[in-house]
This record gives sequence, C-alpha cells and structure tokens, in this order.
Amino acid sequence: MTTDRAALVLAATPIGDSRDASPRLLEELAGADVVAAEDTRRLRRLTDRLGVSVGGDVVSYHEHNEASRTPDLVARIGGGARVLLVTDAGMPSVSDPGYRLVAACVEADLPVTCVPGPSAVLMALAVSGLPVDRFCFEGFLPRRPGERERVLAQLVAEPRTMVFFEAPHRLASTLTTMATVLGGDRPAAVCRELTKTYEEVRRGGLAELAAWAADGVRGEVTVVVSGAGSATEAAVTVEEALPEVLERSGAGERLKDVCRDVARRTGLSSRELYAAALAAR
Repeated sequence: MTTDRAALVLAATPIGDSRDASPRLLEELAGADVVAAEDTRRLRRLTDRLGVSVGGDVVSYHEHNEASRTPDLVARIGGGARVLLVTDAGMPSVSDPGYRLVAACVEADLPVTCVPGPSAVLMALAVSGLPVDRFCFEGFLPRRPGERERVLAQLVAEPRTMVFFEAPHRLASTLTTMATVLGGDRPAAVCRELTKTYEEVRRGGLAELAAWAADGVRGEVTVVVSGAGSATEAAVTVEEALPEVLERSGAGERLKDVCRDVARRTGLSSRELYAAALAAR
C-alpha cells in the first residue's frame, strides 16, 4: 500500500556548474528513503559540493544493473518508499538510465514525478542560434562508421533541428560523416563543456566544424544540426522539384515511388508532389 510520499522521483542534476542545482533537488536528496545513483562516487562529490547529507539508503543504478535492480526499487516504492533517481548529469532516462524503472512504475500504477533542472539538450538548442520552434533529440549515433552513415541517411530530409550527443574522441569523425551525408554547408553548432569554466560554442557549416575538430576536442559535447530546409539555401519548393518528378515518371518509374524518393531528399511533402504531378499532366 503506497503512501502520499511514496513515488519515483526523477531529478535533474547539474551538467557542470553545481550552482545550477535546484532547492528541490537538495530537499529530495536529504529526504528520500532511497537515492539510486548512476555513480555513487559522483553523487558523493556532488552532495559534498552542495553541502547536503543524503538521508536515506544510497544504491547504484546504471546500465549494467538496472534490469536486476528495477524490481527491488519498484517493490520499495510499492511499500511506501520515496525513491530518488539521479544520473551523473542532467535528466534521468534521457540517454541515461531511468526509462526501464519509469516504465515498470507506470506498469505497476505507482506515482512518478520529476524535479526539473539542467539539460544539455535544451541549453545547446538555446545557444546554437538555430531554429528551435521544432526539434528532435537523436542521442548518440552508432560508433561504427557504416551504421552511423545509415542512421544519418535516414535524417537527410528531417525538417526539425536535430540534437546529438557525442564523445570528444569521435567528434571529428562524426562531423565528417555528417558533412558527407547531410551536406558540408548544413548549419550546425558544437557546444562543449556547457556551464563549465571552458564552455565553448562553435557555429558554422558541418564541413567547417569537422575541420576545426580534426585537431582534437575535449570535454562533454552536444551537437546541434539544422533541419533540412530550415536554414539552408539548398531548400527547394514543390515547383522546383516538379520537373524531376515528371521526367522520371515519364520515363517509366512509378509516380508514387518517385514522389517518395524526392520527398525524402528534399524534405517536401510526398502528397504535395504527387498532387502537383497529377495536376501538371
């Protein structure tokens, strides 16, 4: 039987500057029955900087033990405990452990709430200088070059601004692949060490940024890339794409297939291309 205070609490932790910790985070750290941390040593360093003592049990909860530890945490919440989940930085479950536990609590009809706070995704978007009215978060790209290229190929026509995480030692390779697949002139921003002493934001085309990163980059990295046609001169209209559609369909290709292919490359609507082609015939 749960009590009013029993819940899973997802808490955002500072992504660099400990002064970004919210008063609610300090209250939850001190008052939770259980604090599940991605790295208990980093949690201890954070609480020391914040001058707060954890009042409950501290357990580890990371990618290697979340499957085995989730049932116990769910049981404790079901028994009336307040479980606070924190990761090394930012919001749990966003490219970090947490989703499995949230899903299990939802399945068990247990309360789930959140202490909002620092987010590398939102901060990078805000300072990137790129459109932020619509965006998508793509997390980490695959490590293998071939798989990375295939994933990026699926995003060529993505109209929303895209946000990626990347390890510093793979940044140059990733930016080079992005330039090849998405276009070297595609506007982007590399946000490094956000909120920290050596915070840096580099803006430019993907090819330019790849050349800059070739000498090596240190620190936590978030990459923001403009969507197709949102801020590029390469954007085309239906009228400009229509001649190719008509020529290919006239040569024997199935009209719907041509429209899908052109829409994928340009970010245009396949339906609009199809309707325009029918009207032009």
